[in-house]
Amino acid sequence: MECGDFLEFQDTLKKMRDVDDKLVYALNASVPSPSFRSQINPAQSCEELYNKLQENHEHRDKSIRNCINITSNKVQELKEKRFAGEDSSTNKILSKEQTKLRLLKSELGVEEVVRDRSLKLYYERCRPFYKPKDFALE
Repeated sequence: MECGDFLEFQDTLKKMRDVDDKLVYALNASVPSPSFRSQINPAQSCEELYNKLQENHEHRDKSIRNCINITSNKVQELKEKRFAGEDSSTNKILSKEQTKLRLLKSELGVEEVVRDRSLKLYYERCRPFYKPKDFALE
């Protein structure tokens, strides 16, 4: 995932959150009404949906944390350059990178909200059919 351009990073995250955004639809397909349950195995559908959600959440979390690490290192390097007085444009670049770092850290909060919302929806609909061993509703 590209970390250099924050807006591009946000666009990519938005695409990655598509699974969470369409969760209600996926749950409706996974947990059909009683008259259609003979055609679909809700336990299997819920398990597959949960695994897909978890995989997506982990991937996004790793991507955000990776960009935070990259940007933190860059900020540290720029601070060292500024301290050494190497470049006069360092302050402007440093300020820009610090802003990007704050925005990336705020994305962790957004990710937590998205994850919690999705897991609550999942739990409400799939609880009778499938309960993952590692499931913890916070």
